[in-house]
Amino acid sequence: MKYKIDVVRIRENSITLNGWVIGKTPQSKAAFRILDEEKKPVKFRHVSTRRDDVSQIYYKKVYDRDFGFDIQFPYERGRTYWLLIKCDNRIARIKYNERLIEKRSSVAYKRLEKIHDLMNMETVRVAMEFGKKHGLKALFLKSKHKLQGLDNDYDYKEWYDLTKPDQEELNRQKQEKLPSSPLFSVVIPAYKTPEKYLREMMDSLLAQTYENWEVCVADGSPQGEGAGAARVMSWYQKRDRRFRYENLGGNRGIAGNTNAAIQMARGDYIILADHDDTLPEYALYEVAAAVNAHPECDLIYSDEDKLDMDGGALFDPHFKPDFNPDLLTSVNYICHLLTVKRELLERAGGFRQEFDGAQDYDFIFRCTEAAEGIYHIPKVLYHWRCHQGSTASNPESKLYAFEAGSRAIMAHYERCGIEAEKVEKGVDYGIYHTFFRIKGEPLVSVIIPNKDHVKDLDLCIRSILERAVYKNLEFIIIENNSREKETFSYYKAIKKEFPQVRIVTWDREFNYSAINNFGASYAEGEYLLFLNNDTEVIEPRLFEELLGFCQREDVGAVGARLLYQDDTIQHAGVVVGFGGIAGHTFIGLHQAENSYFHRAMCAQDYSAVTAACMMTKKSVFQRAGGFTEELAVAFNDIDYCMKVRRLGLLVVYAPYALMYHYESKSRGLEDTPEKVARFNREIAVFARRWPDILAKGDPYYNPNLTLRKSNFALRDLLKEKIGEPYKLEVKL
Repeated sequence: MKYKIDVVRIRENSITLNGWVIGKTPQSKAAFRILDEEKKPVKFRHVSTRRDDVSQIYYKKVYDRDFGFDIQFPYERGRTYWLLIKCDNRIARIKYNERLIEKRSSVAYKRLEKIHDLMNMETVRVAMEFGKKHGLKALFLKSKHKLQGLDNDYDYKEWYDLTKPDQEELNRQKQEKLPSSPLFSVVIPAYKTPEKYLREMMDSLLAQTYENWEVCVADGSPQGEGAGAARVMSWYQKRDRRFRYENLGGNRGIAGNTNAAIQMARGDYIILADHDDTLPEYALYEVAAAVNAHPECDLIYSDEDKLDMDGGALFDPHFKPDFNPDLLTSVNYICHLLTVKRELLERAGGFRQEFDGAQDYDFIFRCTEAAEGIYHIPKVLYHWRCHQGSTASNPESKLYAFEAGSRAIMAHYERCGIEAEKVEKGVDYGIYHTFFRIKGEPLVSVIIPNKDHVKDLDLCIRSILERAVYKNLEFIIIENNSREKETFSYYKAIKKEFPQVRIVTWDREFNYSAINNFGASYAEGEYLLFLNNDTEVIEPRLFEELLGFCQREDVGAVGARLLYQDDTIQHAGVVVGFGGIAGHTFIGLHQAENSYFHRAMCAQDYSAVTAACMMTKKSVFQRAGGFTEELAVAFNDIDYCMKVRRLGLLVVYAPYALMYHYESKSRGLEDTPEKVARFNREIAVFARRWPDILAKGDPYYNPNLTLRKSNFALRDLLKEKIGEPYKLEVKL
């Protein structure tokens, strides 16, 4: 038997335990008991939950079984309780009291627990199984990344305390007279709300440094069960007229309750909040400042984090990009804190009951579709309380919410005229994978430069022709000063075997941009796929995944997810600013590992993607002027994507378009003084061409995250000042 308690929370007069347990086989069943300190049984509530992650690790595949559990039982402070888990005739006994729970919540204990998890999860049989499936290097990398997680420069709580406004700044905010002081209506649907949590939310509003607000609470609790909320709100109403409360006399559902709260609102802007969460005291000031700085924007959202049940710990910060429409169709990343101008809300309409569970997702889609401007505040302005019933901690507890989310995405596509066949579960619940309908069967021209290395080229071509589902392809191989006789013999043979293969000859010096522009001039396809010769198809639907995005009118270029030979990530999108100029995200992360909020497995818009595998419309390629030939080796694909974006088109990363990329075998490394000098010159060219994004930062990245690593870690406060770009010095 193996088990783990992931979460322990004291909630008023009860304890909630979230965890998992497995036996020798997937069919093993676990039984639970709770005993008090006199060893007497205690009644408890038990809900089984799916834990596909546990199933994959220990049984090597996902079984349709519930290996997780949520247990809740009454708790009297000062007393000791025991959780008994029985499985395969073995019994585990876990002790709980206030002292032990407090100890287990400490940072030091959590770090020790991480080490224990590492030793428990990655040793002996589990390590052997992971290594057998993914290779020893993958096992080493996963273990290394887990250990590196212990050595971050900052624990989030420490980082948050160092970056939040100090008392002097809070006092300044209270005294500042903004040019415009809009009335904010904070609308809160309530339903059987614990008094403690509702008070904490109200107190967080009372503490706001911005004063022109009202709170509108619509209580949908059944008759006789809403007395607590009514009592709490009565207390606040007597002390401050900004607090408003209405008992609805019954539950109208989350959408109906929210609409009732909106109908109470008199404000210029509507701010959505939940009944058991909190706002930092500067939240509304930051929103007011954003309204003044960006009056054209009628939808505003911020970053957020999570708050534990006792309200004493902040964790799991979500630092978001600026508006990212394709990421939004992969996951509801906007969520909180959401502010909507009244006129926009009236255009978009309120919450719809048929999407209950994902009613906010559907609402956000309709608002973003109708918005005149969308602004992102890159600061944590919302603390989302995490407990058993919340999708924040237990997605399985609201599986219906994700099914409603799938329908919300499809409804969004229908309104926007985007043809999608279906929306399925992605890498996890709440992450979506869209299958777009391919219009017709357009010709795709696959453009591959090559200098010798015929084995790589042959593997590349054959992997496409033998594995890819899509067949309307032509191949344009650009011969680039090869020296080996075998190369030219191969060209004759491959053309004879596959009539769709053409060879065109480039006889000048190496210049990636010029070579690919030359190859594109021979292309007859409506779509161009620029591809390195050292790539190999993994996903048979590679072309469908790329075309699904590229056929859209608002998309100009699409990039694939590329893996090294050891199944670690080589490319999952590009952030401008990484390392001073630009770099790939999540380099070296094994594909079996989770990335930051699953970003490596979310379709999304980026500033750029790599042309090692990049699809673009031929018409867009011509409008953009092709690749910039002044950039002979480096950053030419990034520059092309920037030109595409300058045309007002999106650059999309498609994670399910999957290939191996064996990385620059043909060209070699920048390992001579001449190559290094050329590389530095091209850095200067790129910096001269795109100074704004280098100065202001990549809109698809967050300024709170580091530019020195590719893993979306917190920005190092000692080395990088938040809000400032990475300082680059180029010496020629």
